[in-house]
Amino acid sequence: MGGDSCNPCVAPGVVAHRRGPAAFKEVVKARSAALAVTPDPLVTSNFKLVTDLAVKYRLPAIADRGEFVESGGLMSYGADLDDHYVRAAIYVDKILKGTKPADLPAEQPTKFELLINLKTAKALGLTIPSLVMMRATKVVK
Repeated sequence: MGGDSCNPCVAPGVVAHRRGPAAFKEVVKARSAALAVTPDPLVTSNFKLVTDLAVKYRLPAIADRGEFVESGGLMSYGADLDDHYVRAAIYVDKILKGTKPADLPAEQPTKFELLINLKTAKALGLTIPSLVMMRATKVVK
């Protein structure tokens, strides 16, 4: 990481609640081009802080949860949690009807959501390509 290279994203846990602003200054100093927010309880419980700092430091940010976009993040892409809960309820039903949990196959998510926040895109000076917009599950204006 030297010279004029530009880091494409930031490692998980870079934004701790008490270090938020200082951590973002480090991210900017490292010339990161974007921020990938990973599922971390400390970060997800502070989405608003993360999104505010990402906009302040002009860092496009993506997470895996829709709440991130609702809090002001640029975009999210991840498993559809509603579908996930429905699938879990089906498993509970099967177990309550006598199926042994060990007999149930492990499942992977099959439905995913792409959420985009156009207000944040505008604040960052970004134009979201129309092909990406067409694939969005939800667009926050």
